[in-house]
Amino acid sequence: MSYALAIERLAALGQELYTPPGQPRRKFELADMRALMTALGEPQTRYRSILVAGTNGKGSTSSTLASILVQSGYRTGLYTSPHLSRVNERVQVDGFTIPDEDFAASFFRVEKASERLVQQGTLGGLPSFFETVTAIAFDYFASRQVHTAVLEVGMGGRLDATNIVEPLVSVITDISLDHMEWLGSTLREITGEKAGILRPNGVMVTLPQHPEANDALGKAAVALNVRGVNAATYVPSRDQTEHSSTHNRYPLVVMQELIEVDSPLAGAHQQRNLALAIATAAELRNNYSYNITPDSIARGIRHTVWPARLEQIPGNGQRANVLLDVGHNPAGAWALRAAVSQIDDGKPMTVVFGCLNDKPVRELAQILFPLFGHVIVTPLDSPRSTPVEVLAAAGAETGADVRTAQNPEEALKLAFELTPSEGLIVVTGSLFLVGQLREKLASPPFAATETIRA
Repeated sequence: MSYALAIERLAALGQELYTPPGQPRRKFELADMRALMTALGEPQTRYRSILVAGTNGKGSTSSTLASILVQSGYRTGLYTSPHLSRVNERVQVDGFTIPDEDFAASFFRVEKASERLVQQGTLGGLPSFFETVTAIAFDYFASRQVHTAVLEVGMGGRLDATNIVEPLVSVITDISLDHMEWLGSTLREITGEKAGILRPNGVMVTLPQHPEANDALGKAAVALNVRGVNAATYVPSRDQTEHSSTHNRYPLVVMQELIEVDSPLAGAHQQRNLALAIATAAELRNNYSYNITPDSIARGIRHTVWPARLEQIPGNGQRANVLLDVGHNPAGAWALRAAVSQIDDGKPMTVVFGCLNDKPVRELAQILFPLFGHVIVTPLDSPRSTPVEVLAAAGAETGADVRTAQNPEEALKLAFELTPSEGLIVVTGSLFLVGQLREKLASPPFAATETIRA
């Protein structure tokens, strides 16, 4: 069975957040995922797991923690979502993406087990896209005999497909309003869903945040007798930090030793994600006998690879530099605005923007569009895309110079035409958009001299 066939069959599976017209909305629950794992031999029980939930920063936290574990000598699985260019990106071991042949082999094992369960009546239908890829990750990690898997929760937590594992530690990043159609209309309700990754007598690593979220997390932790670990110890003071458009660098005392944090993840907001990863690593060393040292933490941070988070693609004097960022909700938009404001030195700037139809378009436009001389809006290659007319109307309300494009590639071409070589183009609004244009920037006719690291 070929990789191409696996991808074709995977793409035909239902998407969690898209309901075709006239169809009932998907119901989330974990019984089907548990049945599938039983049929596969419970691969998720053959290694230690760490769950990372939240609204913003969970991917950055997960990738940094996984890198620390790799640098500490542990074979480490990393599961993230969604992907930028290829679905394989979601499943990694020791920083290497699952090879096509292994992805296909795991897919067909999962598909065969799923079809058998449907025939038996155990499952009412085939698993969804996300459930299937999660099962592939669990299966592949077991086949590679990973020691620890760092698992980024897809959405929410309580009913997410990843939440069938028994985590050593549950990490909860910053929480804000997002996916309100599915998770609840208030921050308290959304936080309650995220807190679903906590376990009785378990451990929660988090940071102080919005009072409503703090209260909900605290009540959930008390009800389950969860021990809380406050990562604020590892958040640097402002006078310690040197953060630019390309990195975060500052001294920090970790395990009673002074290290230099030197992260390729840009933006002051990443300091909170770094703190969560460091606090989790310290917890693993102090209470679970992991051989993690201050030096391996520093090396892990330095070697973290997590693209399209304030990632700069240089124009090398041939064209404008491009800044890629996947901020897709108001909190992410504010973080991007802060970063762009820091590097704004009067140079001409253009934004290419597109988002999914469950996002607060008007709010995102109000936050971002006034920063730019030109705003180019585009639909996405997704049935959940916000129509370009809606994007243009939201942009017009801000008083911005709004142009429309028929597709992302046309939008990028127009951005280069409007922006001089000394200027800056920002691509944001959706991971779908950023992933597609990141790939375009690495190939003709858009590629500059320097290639993009995949």
